Amino acid sequence: MTPATDITEVHVVGRFAPSPTGPLHLGSLVAAVGSYVMARRAGGKWLLRMEDLDTPRVVPGIADDMLRTLEALGFRWDGEVVYQSRRTEAYRSAMERLLGAGLAYACGCTRSEISRISSAPHGAELVYPGTCRDGLPEGKAERALRVKVYDELIEFDDLVVGKYSQALSASCGDFVIQRADGPFAYHLAVVVDDGEGGINQVIRGADLLSSTPRQIYLQKLLGFPTPVYGHLPLVVNPEGTKLSKRENAVSLADRDLAREGWTLLLAALRFLGQSPPPDLNGAPCTEIIGWAVKSFDPARIPLVPAPLPLY
Repeated sequence: MTPATDITEVHVVGRFAPSPTGPLHLGSLVAAVGSYVMARRAGGKWLLRMEDLDTPRVVPGIADDMLRTLEALGFRWDGEVVYQSRRTEAYRSAMERLLGAGLAYACGCTRSEISRISSAPHGAELVYPGTCRDGLPEGKAERALRVKVYDELIEFDDLVVGKYSQALSASCGDFVIQRADGPFAYHLAVVVDDGEGGINQVIRGADLLSSTPRQIYLQKLLGFPTPVYGHLPLVVNPEGTKLSKRENAVSLADRDLAREGWTLLLAALRFLGQSPPPDLNGAPCTEIIGWAVKSFDPARIPLVPAPLPLY
């Protein structure tokens, strides 16, 4: 597949980073539209990254299916597609820097052990109590690597939700950067990828809002600049719960994109608070995306989750 022609003298660099664990769905489409339009309206680049680091969950062939789906819907990306599964040495280097600076350490705690002593309310994220911070207790074997978190408030201005802040010591404590079963954690990988890829604008779903302070913290430790963030409202089903890739009704895999693509794009734009003109009904996908790039108004993006209009 041919990437879009490179754009010179670009200031904004955005990205779309799906996980190939299942076909793109309606929620993915909204994130793709939002990230693409926000980058292109500023004359910027739009990069693609496959977050396939969790290899046991990756479905063979899905990454290529995602690329075909995006092309059929009129998206054009810049440069080569990045695959996290091919970048483990970059993550290892970042991890070793943190270890060498005394900012990370080996942990031997199991999840059940943490849950027994954590003060987090039922259903909330467990707050790591620092059991192994000063060295593995006798009898414990290394299970994961954690980064040290200090009593610092992480704050940022989100393009959609406004000011957001979180005290990591109270919300999660020292968090994992390499899991017990070997893979590097999402937070470390995404920070390294965004930093080394020159990403300076991240538009994605609101389900990742609460994890952003961890990524900003790692950016500071590793010396990467912090991108501008914007977290879009989630697409939910009629019952109000988040869409899942396991819900076949919301998958784009079995849709006739040549016939239905325009309806999907217009629905995503309406979901994001925009008002495409009626004369775009039935228009080619590239024409609809072209209109969106010229006419998109970020101030109209809603804050609350909702079903997509066609759901």
